[in-house]
Amino acid sequence: CKVKKITVNPLSRLSYQSHQKRAEVWVVVCGEGRITINDEVSKVGPASIVLVPFETKHRIENIHATDDLIFIETQLGTYFGEDDIIRYEDKYGRN
Repeated sequence: CKVKKITVNPLSRLSYQSHQKRAEVWVVVCGEGRITINDEVSKVGPASIVLVPFETKHRIENIHATDDLIFIETQLGTYFGEDDIIRYEDKYGRN
């Protein structure tokens, strides 16, 4: 596994993406957000746990105007390289 602490700035969001070789578990540490899992949207807050299975489209968005959203991402699978990211939507123009 690989573990990351991820900070999402106020009113920002991560790209809408999926992975073929890894699943993820997110634990929200602080802040409020909105997650999208295969086009289904839900709210999350501190202590929320999100399961992202293999090949599932996903994204998290910070809905707060001044506070960061922080979560711990645990990646589970056989490969954790950045080239396993399939992006469907990304405001930074990445593929």
